[in-house]
Amino acid sequence: MALDRFFRRRRPQQQQTQVDTPDLWTQCPACKEGLYNRELEANAFVCPKCGHHLRLNAQQRMDVLVDPGTFQQRSGRIHPTDPLEFNDTEAYTERLSRAQQKTGRPDAILTGTAEIGGIPVTLAVMDFAFSGGSMGSVVGEEISRAAEHAAQAGTPLIIVSASGGARMQESALSLMQMAKTTVALEHLAQKGLPYISILTDPTTGGVTASFATIADVIIAEPGALIGFAGPRVIQQTIRQNLPEGFQRAEFLLEHGMVDDVLDRREHRSYLASLLGLLTRREAASA
Repeated sequence: MALDRFFRRRRPQQQQTQVDTPDLWTQCPACKEGLYNRELEANAFVCPKCGHHLRLNAQQRMDVLVDPGTFQQRSGRIHPTDPLEFNDTEAYTERLSRAQQKTGRPDAILTGTAEIGGIPVTLAVMDFAFSGGSMGSVVGEEISRAAEHAAQAGTPLIIVSASGGARMQESALSLMQMAKTTVALEHLAQKGLPYISILTDPTTGGVTASFATIADVIIAEPGALIGFAGPRVIQQTIRQNLPEGFQRAEFLLEHGMVDDVLDRREHRSYLASLLGLLTRREAASA
């Protein structure tokens, strides 16, 4: 019996330790192809199979857009508050805290100075990963400060938009940013300095209705969703059937709302040439 119990006894199993492995692959949202992350990053996060432009966070956008090692951050000192004490399914402060932890920045904007093709520029890049890139008081203030800095420094301004629109938790305070940013950009125009707007997926709501579409040159990424209200709202308002893809970058190019639809991998060299023409400076090879 002793031997029987010995052989029936369960052998101790080695304790399994969970090892965190980095994500190596990303599935393309368009063609569903599995993409190796290192190759995807080297390709500016554009699917090599179908050309779909994946969304970028603000830092990734800066890395793709500007000359390496030239970016100097200016934003990050202003933090959002909750003056309306807004609360729906959860408190606005809790939503802000979660978004800040997720992105590592105080709000949905990154601004600073850099060079593109050796030409100094001031930039503002929206971060869709932060509450859908919604425009609240901080976003409006940072864009206004970027425009004011560009006017003082005598540099072109580039704004990259990626937004679901105004931030509902700040109500009228958010809507006021439309006028605020427009006035700040007017000072830039009075000094004869170029303003270039890059529309990415998505650019909607109050951002489309203000600073994103009043630039000297407007560029859009392929397939980007660009509009003010959603198609269902528009269709119910005008009571007409809408054309297929009427809020996509290519449709807007055909109808004159944007000046060019350009592959992300060409943005830096395109901007270097454009800035050289607009500033009458010779751009370095981008």
